[in-house]
Formats: sequence, C-alpha cells, structure tokens
Amino acid sequence: MEEQVINIHQDLVDRCRSGDGDAYYRLYKLYNRSMFNVAYRMVNDEDDAEDVLQEAFISAFNHLASYRGDSTFGAWLKRIVVNKAINQIQKKKWERIPEDDRWDVKEEEQPDILEGFPFTVEKVRTAIEALPDGYRMVLSLYLLEGYDHSEIAEIMGITESTSKSQFNRAKKKLKEILEGGQS
Repeated sequence: MEEQVINIHQDLVDRCRSGDGDAYYRLYKLYNRSMFNVAYRMVNDEDDAEDVLQEAFISAFNHLASYRGDSTFGAWLKRIVVNKAINQIQKKKWERIPEDDRWDVKEEEQPDILEGFPFTVEKVRTAIEALPDGYRMVLSLYLLEGYDHSEIAEIMGITESTSKSQFNRAKKKLKEILEGGQS
C-alpha cells in the first residue's frame, strides 16, 4: 500500500507555480527560520547559512515544476538546503571527510549519557560548533535532521561506513570537548 503524503501548503505551491508573488513570500516566511537553522548547523557560520538559505529558496522557486509532491514541501526544501550547505562547505575547501575504509572506527557500546546530564543546551551547541566540519555535518544530519547513515552517505557522496565512523568520531570528540572544555 502506497503511503499518502499530505502537503498542507500545496495551495501555496500551486499559487507560486501560477506566479503569485504573495504566495512566494508566504512560503518563504513559513520555512525561512527552520531552513536557516538547518543551514547554520551544517555550515557553522551565520553569513554562509544566509547565503545557503538564499540559494536554496532561489533554486526551489525556480524548480517548483520539478516538485512532484511525493514528500512534503518542507522535506523537499530541506533536501535542497542540505545540498546547498554541502556545496558551500566544499566551495570553501574545508576539511574533507576521508572516503577510505581504513579510517573506520569500531562503534563502542556507550552507557546512557543523558542520566544526570551536566551540560547546558548552550554548552552543547557551542561544543557542536567546535567540531570539525565533517564530524559536525554527519552529527547534525543524523541526530538533528533525522537522516540515517545510508541517506547521509548518498547526500554527502561518501560510504555508509564512513558516515558511521564519522558519527562515532564526532560523538567521541563532542564528549572530549564537553568534559575537558577543549575545542
């Protein structure tokens, strides 16, 4: 049985397709803050996140004809934002994720770290921002955006095992930063 996607903003999308400027503005206002947050978590820079957001909306609005409605508009737009963020990072020639299986790290069994969690949201956010770009991107996509490792691998052009090892390294580095106060 095929799963039905309910797009609560389909009327705005249809109005945009017919050139309604107010509909473009309303769609932008509905999604700009959440998509900025996605971009910011990926690129870790406010100006770059704003650039990513602008490029993503321009691309989405220019390609509305290709939006088929098989996912929500927000999910479709989020995928565009993630791809634009990855492009932004690659354009700046920041640290690249090794695509070589010899960098894989065996996943370790971890105790429940939330029990008696001693860190504030701000401290965790700052620690995530201090992670190297590759670690932060995989961690953000997995934990905050809800992608699984196969989806992250496809999005970032890496292997699934590389995504998993980067995630494990990110968790380890995040723990070091939080416990040791280092960046």
